[in-house]
Amino acid sequence: MNDWDGNKKLLLELSRVGENSACADCGAADPEWTSYTLGIFICLNCSGVHRNLSGISRVKSIQLDFWDDTLVKEMRNKGNQAVRKCYEAKVPPFYYKPRAADCRVLKEQWIRAKYDQKEFTGACWSQWQEFITLEPGAGDRVGCLWKRGKDKGSFRSRIFHLVEKEGALLYYTKEGGKGPKGVIPLSNMNAVFQPEKIGNPHGLQITYLKDGHTRNIFVYHKNGKDIVDWFNAIRAARFRYLKSAFPTASDTDLIPKLTWNFAKEGYMEKTGPMEREPFKRRWFTLDTLDRKLLYFKDPLVSVSTIYTRTVGRHITAAFRIHLTCMDGHQWQ
Repeated sequence: MNDWDGNKKLLLELSRVGENSACADCGAADPEWTSYTLGIFICLNCSGVHRNLSGISRVKSIQLDFWDDTLVKEMRNKGNQAVRKCYEAKVPPFYYKPRAADCRVLKEQWIRAKYDQKEFTGACWSQWQEFITLEPGAGDRVGCLWKRGKDKGSFRSRIFHLVEKEGALLYYTKEGGKGPKGVIPLSNMNAVFQPEKIGNPHGLQITYLKDGHTRNIFVYHKNGKDIVDWFNAIRAARFRYLKSAFPTASDTDLIPKLTWNFAKEGYMEKTGPMEREPFKRRWFTLDTLDRKLLYFKDPLVSVSTIYTRTVGRHITAAFRIHLTCMDGHQWQ
């Protein structure tokens, strides 16, 4: 006879042991759900993705569902650490593993790549294997993305070409055009998912430097897998570029520099450089990796008005600006 209360207590204790204390897929603390067919402990958000993996993953709540003796024994025999050794055995160093605060499309495609496509078990061919090789052109990628234009913010299909030999991401207005409309160098490129800012669940912001200004382009793809594949292809190309530029640097040192999230974004009001100028509402971005505080006329402007460099706790700029939050409180 099953001891429902006893089994729930055992499972709760098991969920606090070692790697089980964090979600197997995004690292969120104190997971309260499981995929009992895979034998892992997961958070509420990732459990929603697992529900859509028909025939692969079935989920249960630790607290809300009944657990029989057989399932508890299976969970004890597996667990996050053992399952990760199987399904994450061959994850390339550049491939992005989502965190708890990341957007849904990153988590969904990571979970599907792991358990559905089994891309990282080493048992079958993976599209990412060729990115690890040193063959010229291994990191090239061609495809269409929807890019936000300057006119009324409409998105139009553009052809993008990641050319590792040229060290750049190129985009064209039409196939067979004479030359690229834009050239984005790998050397100072960053890519970050911005679904809320762009207004699309697959929205990706690509940032780079040109003529001393930070420039942005905003893109998306209708298919979640395609946009995440583009994101990881950019990371792969950046990884190979940085390995070449800094041959003595370790992977641990390089991986945080492939792509990175901004520390803080939001509206503030600024005045300056003249003292009598009125306060104007501007969108600010704090980029701690590049040590910059940037501001734009609005969140989706493609070119920064000016950029400032931060050194320790001090900010040096071409001119002095005075800032205040929209609600009068400090921007923390």
